[in-house]
Amino acid sequence: MTDHWIVRLACAAMLMLASTVAGAAEGGKTLQAGNDLGDRASLQRGAQLYMNYCSGCHALKYLRYSRMAKDLGLSEEEVMNNLNFTGAAIGETVGVTLPKAEAEKWFGKMPPDLTLISRVRGSDWVYTYLKSFYLDPGRPLGWNNALFPNASMPNPLWEMQGLQHAVHGKPESPGADPPVTGLNIVQPGNVDAGQYDQAVRDITNFLEYAGEPAALKRQQLGVWVILFLAFLTFLLYLLKKEYWKDVH
Repeated sequence: MTDHWIVRLACAAMLMLASTVAGAAEGGKTLQAGNDLGDRASLQRGAQLYMNYCSGCHALKYLRYSRMAKDLGLSEEEVMNNLNFTGAAIGETVGVTLPKAEAEKWFGKMPPDLTLISRVRGSDWVYTYLKSFYLDPGRPLGWNNALFPNASMPNPLWEMQGLQHAVHGKPESPGADPPVTGLNIVQPGNVDAGQYDQAVRDITNFLEYAGEPAALKRQQLGVWVILFLAFLTFLLYLLKKEYWKDVH
């Protein structure tokens, strides 16, 4: 099951939008995504990026367009005109435009659904993975990933991120592959490091939301629960004073 989800995340980076980054994961360590489900603007940007660059191959079969519109503060028209590229109805789930035959031709299998990837791997893992591709002529497609060694997918975001080369350390044992200790941009992309980080963070934020849309509602309800408990505490305090006033 673990390997199955690793493959899912490897495919995720294939079509995700990002931008330039000077440093990524070193030695397989994860970075802090710092995403915020309460940032609706980030979720909206993440939805736009995902739908434009990921949904061609990767479905979100547990997320409906109608639910996304309601949760992210978008109208049905905005969703259908800007985020729906499959011709699906507003009440249907997010599918893909990639034909199965083409997927098997290029990738050997249909790219996996990514609805739950953030819940399985964590947002920090997703964020780091999207920043960790580097050129590797030894791989079939010329790309590798510092967080997920021997990733089978290329990085189609190189025009925005730029081209990264890996810095290798000493092998842990004779004959072993040298570990990746750092990543360097050798050819800048067409966006700066801050824009790249924000784009990847927005995608990560959206994927965390897609994995559990109810989390947004739970946060909203949490405020009211706290207010209710504060009011209840006040009432109980008044009741206690009234009950004990004749004792003192």
